[in-house]
Amino acid sequence: MNIVGVAACTAGIAHTYIAKEKLMKAAQEAGHSIFVETQGTIGTQDNLTEEQIKEADVVVIAADVKINGKNRFKGKKTIEVPTDLVIKSPNKFIKKVEEVVAPA
Repeated sequence: MNIVGVAACTAGIAHTYIAKEKLMKAAQEAGHSIFVETQGTIGTQDNLTEEQIKEADVVVIAADVKINGKNRFKGKKTIEVPTDLVIKSPNKFIKKVEEVVAPA
C-alpha cells in the first residue's frame, strides 16, 4: 500500500517529528511505502509531490492543528488522527489503516 501523510503539532517541533518517525517505521515494517511531510514552526519539510499524492492509496493526517494544503488530498481516502495516537500505538494504527483501505 502507498501511504502519504502530514504530521503537525501545536508547537511544530517534538510531536511532529516523533509522529513522523513512528508512522514511517510502523508502515515500513508492515511492508508499505510511505512519505510524510512535516509542518511546524520551521515551515514545511519533505513536501509531498503531486505524483506521491496521486499514487497514494490513503492519506494520513497526524495533526493537532489545522494543516496547510489539505485541498491537495481532495478525492483521496483520508484518515485524520491526533499525533498522540500515532506516537503511542503506531503499529495498531497502521493495522487500522490497512482495514480501512482494504476491507475484508
